[in-house]
Amino acid sequence: MGLAPCLDDPPRPAPGREVDIADLIRPAGRRRCPTLLAGLIVLFVLAWATVAAAASPALPPVPSAQIGSVATELAAIDRALDKRVDDKDRQQLRARADAARATATAAATDLQAQFDLIAVRIAQLGPVTPGAPETPEIVAERTDLSRQRAVLDSAIKRARLLAIEGQQLVEEIQQSQAEQFSARISSKVPSPVTPAFWTAVFHAFPRDARRAVNFVTTGVRQIEAGLRRDLPWQAILGLVGGYLVLMPGRQAARRLGRRLLIEEAPGQRIRRSANAIWRVLVGTLSPILAGVLTMQGLRWSGISPPGWADMLDVLVGAAGFTGFAISICGAVLMTSQPSWRIAPIADAAAIRLRPFPPLLGALCFVVLVTQGFNTAIGASDTAQTATAAFLALLYLMLIGATLLTVGRLRAEQTAAMDAAAGDDVPAAPAPARTGLGIVMLATWIALAAALLALLIGYVQFGLLVGQFIVWIVLLGSAVYLLMVAVDDIASTVFARDSGVGLALSHGFGLRGSTIDQFGVLLSGVLRVLLAIVALGMLVSPFGAGDGVGTLFGRLGVLAQGVKVGGITISPGTILRGIVVLFVGLTLLRAFMGWLERRYLPATDLDGNGRNSVSLIARYLGVALAVIWTLASLGIGVERIALLLSALSVGIGFGLQAITQNFVSGLILLAERPIKIGDLIRVGTDEGDVKRISVRSTEIELGDHSTLIVPNSELITKSVLNKTLGSPLGRIQILFSVPIGTDAPRVRRIVLDAFAAEEAVLADPAPNAFVDGIADGRILFNCMAQVVSPRAAYGARSNVLLALLHTLREEGVEIGTVAQRLELVSSPGTMIASATNNRDSGSQ
Repeated sequence: MGLAPCLDDPPRPAPGREVDIADLIRPAGRRRCPTLLAGLIVLFVLAWATVAAAASPALPPVPSAQIGSVATELAAIDRALDKRVDDKDRQQLRARADAARATATAAATDLQAQFDLIAVRIAQLGPVTPGAPETPEIVAERTDLSRQRAVLDSAIKRARLLAIEGQQLVEEIQQSQAEQFSARISSKVPSPVTPAFWTAVFHAFPRDARRAVNFVTTGVRQIEAGLRRDLPWQAILGLVGGYLVLMPGRQAARRLGRRLLIEEAPGQRIRRSANAIWRVLVGTLSPILAGVLTMQGLRWSGISPPGWADMLDVLVGAAGFTGFAISICGAVLMTSQPSWRIAPIADAAAIRLRPFPPLLGALCFVVLVTQGFNTAIGASDTAQTATAAFLALLYLMLIGATLLTVGRLRAEQTAAMDAAAGDDVPAAPAPARTGLGIVMLATWIALAAALLALLIGYVQFGLLVGQFIVWIVLLGSAVYLLMVAVDDIASTVFARDSGVGLALSHGFGLRGSTIDQFGVLLSGVLRVLLAIVALGMLVSPFGAGDGVGTLFGRLGVLAQGVKVGGITISPGTILRGIVVLFVGLTLLRAFMGWLERRYLPATDLDGNGRNSVSLIARYLGVALAVIWTLASLGIGVERIALLLSALSVGIGFGLQAITQNFVSGLILLAERPIKIGDLIRVGTDEGDVKRISVRSTEIELGDHSTLIVPNSELITKSVLNKTLGSPLGRIQILFSVPIGTDAPRVRRIVLDAFAAEEAVLADPAPNAFVDGIADGRILFNCMAQVVSPRAAYGARSNVLLALLHTLREEGVEIGTVAQRLELVSSPGTMIASATNNRDSGSQ
């Protein structure tokens, strides 16, 4: 063969020596085509290497350096906590501990994936069979995989241990932060109305004044030195840019947003909510941007004093928060554009409340700048306490003035409503006004407590209460606007007649009600998320923790309780349970309002189906609120199950009827053999079903009284439901005429009487049948349909009146079959015989 010379065997390697590719392609003897042979061998080796790499993927290296850096970081944080740290450093340490914990958790997850991959490869090799030899390659691979698995297992355990250590450091920092917060608000100083307080202030005033003068003087000198060097054109540009952004730029942005909303936004609801959000964004960002431009211009020009860096940042932050406070309250009141107002506030009330947003913004600016200045100059504790007392008094005065104004507005509105309704019939308070009254009462109580605390020396507590009330107002206003905006956008975009709704309906064949339901559900989910975020932000600015869980956790340390059966009973625990129950029931009430007013009307369910869903959701919500309350009290699920098992014995003996009615109520709500509005007969009573609960059913009788029937009676006994299968009612008239009467003419008279009655339906058509012949009379059975069983009685009476009048005019005698009465004295002997013929009306 022609290729035989090209296939000469290459020289064999020595025993124990690995085969080298160079040995395979080295020329030996007579070889006419070494290049072809070498190319084939190289291609084979490359293909084998590719297949082997695909079958056995290379494992990423163990991130030992990453785990080591996490361990080093956690050790550094632990050493830093051994020293005294302030709030700013504590926040930084907490952020570092959180980041280290997250890194350790991520490393453990990645290592676990590698560990699982190696475990799969070891499983593919199979177990070692005793006595069966394995190739050296298999033994080497098994050994290498076992070694890698051991290394990964050790690294995973170390990473998880570091994650636990990081979590412990985070909890320690949170505990320290909470303890410091508690110590700060519970610290007591001499009362501001006593001479001791002012004596301490006068003694500390000279040193604090020198600190303030030195701080200001040093900064001014540095600015003057910078101005003497050259023209600070960067600072001038920063000032000009800040002015342009703050004044004409903000107005131009508002006008631009309003014009775009009028021309582009679909629907009035989205326009109003988007306009409010845009006002808040412009009002918040424009002061921040103006402050950043101004301060950055000062820094770029080199005239910004280094010691003023923190103070300048405080000024920018204070300007931004002031803009947020003024714009958020202005967006709620919307005094300049009443037609764009979202909140249900009367024009007169909005005008009366208009001065308070600027005052609130100015007060927030003063508070933030004053606290920042005290920190920058290192003011004494006495000066900070005096400043806190003054600021707390300003807060309480502003809150009190606002409450008085709102109270006068409510009194004027009540007087106007009473005058409109008449002096003899006072107007009933609306639920919204009642809720506002409760909020105002709670605020007055908090205000009185803060003022009392301020007078007896708990200055920080009084300041905290004032700041907390203001923060609730601002946060509540922001959440309200966002919730309205979310609801407007979701309900408008995902509506059956919107562009998106039509596209979904035509493209996917979705029903209009399904699209409406999705919009309502999306709105509800987003609003719940906003509420959760708002609850988490409620106490975070005050250093008390990081959310609702931390706040409830702090309530438990107010007092040490007594453990009974593994459950701690203390005033703090009871207070926490009451708060949790109140919050749960409030959330349930809000959810039920959304369910009944927003979601269920968007479904295809009728009124009875909505009632069933509403009742089941309400009882489930109450059960969840109770379980949440018990869990907050430290009663776990296993204890709840034990309690229920203990109660089952009592239920079996003494609560059988209640349990039976409850289960029967659930059956009625699920199967719906009886619905609200049905006309039913229970025994001898007949009436309309007005309400179905899980225990009983209310039936309104004909005399407008209410019959309360236990649900078990409706399940275990016979009930006549006249409107279950069909809403129609039937009229039946029975009468007889003499045998010699023209029956077709009588039938036509009856049908004409049915046709003349408006309540009788033409479809299905009325009928008149000859039911039989007895004792020389023709028996008629006549029937017609009406719209409802409730209309049958009156329609039947009208038909009978018309029929009697017509038959009398036609000379037709109607009545019943003759009856014979026989009297006998003894068997077989008839004493008297009489026939009694009596005419009677129709049946």
